[in-house]
Amino acid sequence: MRFTRSTIAAAALLALAACAPPGQQAGSGATATGPIKIANVNAQSGQLSSLGQWEHKGVKLAIDEANKAGGVHGRQIQLDLFDSQGDPTVGTNVARKIAAEGYVAMLGTAESAVTLAMAPILKDAKIPNITSGQSPKLAELKSPFLFLNAPTSVTFDETLAKYLVDDKGMKKIALISNNGAYGAGEHDAFLNSLKTRNVTPAADEVVTPDQKDFNANLAKIREQDPEVLFIGAEEVQSGLIAKQARELGIKAVFAGGAPVGTDVYATTAGVKNAEGTIVSSPYLSNEATPEIKEFAAKYKAAYNEEARMHVAKAYDGASILVEALKQTRGEGGQKLADAIRGVKRAGLLGTYTYDANGVGIHETKIGLVKDGKVVPEAAS
Repeated sequence: MRFTRSTIAAAALLALAACAPPGQQAGSGATATGPIKIANVNAQSGQLSSLGQWEHKGVKLAIDEANKAGGVHGRQIQLDLFDSQGDPTVGTNVARKIAAEGYVAMLGTAESAVTLAMAPILKDAKIPNITSGQSPKLAELKSPFLFLNAPTSVTFDETLAKYLVDDKGMKKIALISNNGAYGAGEHDAFLNSLKTRNVTPAADEVVTPDQKDFNANLAKIREQDPEVLFIGAEEVQSGLIAKQARELGIKAVFAGGAPVGTDVYATTAGVKNAEGTIVSSPYLSNEATPEIKEFAAKYKAAYNEEARMHVAKAYDGASILVEALKQTRGEGGQKLADAIRGVKRAGLLGTYTYDANGVGIHETKIGLVKDGKVVPEAAS
């Protein structure tokens, strides 16, 4: 076959037409057709799989509703699930795959460490990412393409410290946290809130994220006989810490962020051991408002299980993304990131108003664990 200048030029034009700018599909924008590709990246296996499975269900519920209502200007949203395994290395490989395969946005992950590893790749590819991670380090990245669908640990732990120290007068407080991205963020944020109140921890133990035996750490804490034991770890590990603390005779009230408000924590700790745990969270109850009641009923009908904060914040994040996609008519890249930042939404976790660091929710509430479930503190 003979190639002329005109055929080579035509081929080049076709190749250019088939290639999309970073962060958007080929032909995206007002004239685009076909599905809009969105990636949902979360652990579906491993110790953190419960978080990833909740996140996926919340995301899928929102996307299914949007598609049933006509999608984005007549285009359906294609939601593809990727298993991060809760592993930052796996996450970076998934990020490269997303960047290479025309996804306009990513929802997830629920693990701060994985999101932190993925963020530079997604930023370079101009792919907006709405994450459920809570580490303050996410906001510190100041990436214009990274958005949080929940407060950072700074907000969770300032609310908790205010309640414990200012409102209840508890000052003999011990800390145990892991040195993963989430645990380190919790530790530093809570410690800073105590320092501003001139409170020095009675003990401050740091463990590894995969540690399961805490007897040596808890024995040191028991010697100090604290009023409160702050736990800065994910759901399963927090539950194990609580269980072993009670077995060692530690009588301190447990306190922490969202993980200690889940049924995974209560089940792992044992319902009796979890009783009275103080929780800082923007989402305490499925009965809090008429909108939350409606959401919880929809979720129960879809998945035959109770809704919870992890599901609700994923639903909020996906709903914000859909709203932004409608504004850009499916276009990704910087235009989509700007649209997400401009969304003002009354969500299930509160009113979303994104700041320059990508944080949208700026307050939490206090709840208590009663019979394995969280109730608002005022109702206890």
